[in-house]
Amino acid sequence: MLPTDSHVHTEWSWDCLAGSMTASCRKAVDLGLRSIAFTEHTDFTAWLIPPEAIATMPEKYQEMVRTDGTLLPPPLDVMGYLSCIEECRTRFPGLRILSGLELGEPHWHSTDVKNILRSGTFDRVLGSVHSLREGPHALVVERLHGLRRPDDLLRDYLAEALAMVEGSDAFEVLGHLDYPVRAWPAEAGPFDPGRFEEEFRGVLRALAAGGRVLEINTAVPLDALIVRWWRECGGKWISFGSDAHEPGQVARDFARMGALAEGCGFGPGRNTSDFWRRS
Repeated sequence: MLPTDSHVHTEWSWDCLAGSMTASCRKAVDLGLRSIAFTEHTDFTAWLIPPEAIATMPEKYQEMVRTDGTLLPPPLDVMGYLSCIEECRTRFPGLRILSGLELGEPHWHSTDVKNILRSGTFDRVLGSVHSLREGPHALVVERLHGLRRPDDLLRDYLAEALAMVEGSDAFEVLGHLDYPVRAWPAEAGPFDPGRFEEEFRGVLRALAAGGRVLEINTAVPLDALIVRWWRECGGKWISFGSDAHEPGQVARDFARMGALAEGCGFGPGRNTSDFWRRS
């Protein structure tokens, strides 16, 4: 049986052009999933967008760019989103549907984060770093490739992830710890997590000390070495997330990554929607 997909985006996420909660539920049922969590983007960081990049963006995103060249994502429509959750729970009674948020840089926006967490009930709350400071501005990590050496960028990213773990208790699950690898440049050679063991372990130790959960994000499958370090650092819980932005991506590569997690000493929880736990 496939694990719960605990990281799915739908039309309620501002950057989801092809998202559909209903179609994602249908896909989950077709795959035999017993549970799915919709963790919609909740971002408060304004990103500087280089002028040459604006024209290449979808029109929907171009309209979000302000006169100062920054893009501030619109707020999540919490009431509409939670209403859609309830509609899908009625429509798919055999599928356990969890509500959730993916908080971007929650340690930078503590007041905004507290307010949105008070606005509804959320079963899964992820914390993620999508951007880093570059001078007075923030840039999404993908745009920092080319401005910083790949090794430096990853170390900077892991330092920010550590700051987030230590600086915010608003989230339970750490999302996509290897996020910069998604845009890893070919000229840098194959990504080798062993070169960054000290930095990865620093984040993992802090996460384990807080009793929190490491996500295996399958957009770019997490390296088995990092999962083994998680266990060695005292990590007890694993979450699986496709990071799907369209229904066809739900639970992508979950069978293979479930086998990887089992090989690293983690197995299913007592209930189908539980996090996987240390064996």
